[in-house]
Amino acid sequence: MNGEHYDLIVLGSGSAARDGAGKAAREHGARVALIEHRLWGGSCPNVACRPTKAYVVAAELMHDVRHHAAERGIDLPEPVVRLAQTRSWKDSIRRDQQSWVQTLKEAGYGVVPGTASFVDARTVRVGDQQLSGDRILVATGSRTAVPTIPGIEDIEWIDHVTALELDDVPESLLVVGAGPVGLEFAQIFARFGSRVTIVNSGPQIAARADTEAAGELQAALEEEGIEVVLNSGVDSFARNGKGIAASIGGRTIDVSHVLLASGRLPNVKELEPDRIGLKVGRSGIAVEDGQRTNVDGVWAAGDVVAGPMLTPIAQYQARIAVEDMFANGSTSRRADYSVLPTAIFTDPELGGIGLTETEAAVQGHEIGVAKHPLPFVTRAQYTGAKHGLYKIVFDRKTRRVLGVHVVSRAASDIVGSLAPALKLGVTVDDLAFMHHVYPSYSEGLKAAAEKALVPVGK
Repeated sequence: MNGEHYDLIVLGSGSAARDGAGKAAREHGARVALIEHRLWGGSCPNVACRPTKAYVVAAELMHDVRHHAAERGIDLPEPVVRLAQTRSWKDSIRRDQQSWVQTLKEAGYGVVPGTASFVDARTVRVGDQQLSGDRILVATGSRTAVPTIPGIEDIEWIDHVTALELDDVPESLLVVGAGPVGLEFAQIFARFGSRVTIVNSGPQIAARADTEAAGELQAALEEEGIEVVLNSGVDSFARNGKGIAASIGGRTIDVSHVLLASGRLPNVKELEPDRIGLKVGRSGIAVEDGQRTNVDGVWAAGDVVAGPMLTPIAQYQARIAVEDMFANGSTSRRADYSVLPTAIFTDPELGGIGLTETEAAVQGHEIGVAKHPLPFVTRAQYTGAKHGLYKIVFDRKTRRVLGVHVVSRAASDIVGSLAPALKLGVTVDDLAFMHHVYPSYSEGLKAAAEKALVPVGK
């Protein structure tokens, strides 16, 4: 394969890489090579989205059996998780590496294992091979960022990857970071039986979420016995016999495991970007319209790019990149994140779309807020939900909905289905007058919107 030339070389094989390769081959007849240095298929199906959600499902089942089986007349013993079996089930529902390679080869791609580095803007080196291409798409993803905490080099920490390979439930767990990964794993292991503490340097969990919604989720997690420490970092780590001593804000917490979830780093160093003058910032590769980098002939998409690190965003960016690279000078789409649904898959889930209340205020809107508490929704009463809400942020003058924030089971489905509506300018009155399904979690959205209705004659 040394010296082979392709219409498109894709660095990586994850969500962005596969979507970009598929679109280029399918719509433009491109001859494509994929280069992967670690996991064929990328992080999402192997070690992130899919396997993590398998653990979320198992933990939710365990929680419901423990708390609701008896009251519903179901006679079951106290549930105990056998993590090694959970791990085996998780592994059984994901594709193995041989299958990934076979699938990609059958799709007609050149499949090249190894670590790629730039020779020039049209050529990459992989081991002893060199491949050239008319276009290059960088989609190498990201990895766990290791914070500079004194003593961290002396302990064995875990992250979202290695946490999924444990055979035994940690006796106690310190989660560093309160973003989606940290929150999901904190609840998973708390429900499996770990004593869990979350420490976060910022003033709220889920920093990008609406503050009130984040507070509701925090209350739900604390209700389950998870300790949340905000506005604080870990001052130091030290070995303590078989465990780990973490110094946090003047006190010491002894734990058996530490899980790092305080950020991600783009996988760019191995590419030797300086060789071609590729512009890389702290958050990743800088891109312009069409996902173009500052180097002609090189595009980038996915977690390696500065911006939202989400699987559907990686796919979205890759499709834009391929449209641009084969546009032959015609105008292509530019990325638009103004209506971006997101979710944290805790229980309850935290889903959001559009602007938070704070963001709307900063942008100068005359803000209206309509809310409805989750415990008042019939469906939520079946599980005795105590914490959660439906919150609509809207412009008082135009009545246009600016953002929706939901803390509930099925919040991801609720906010995800609202993307077209917000894009087309739905008003809070539209939501108030819509039909709904009863009893469902989604009806809380209508109930919130009804509170924003202006009485006739006023």
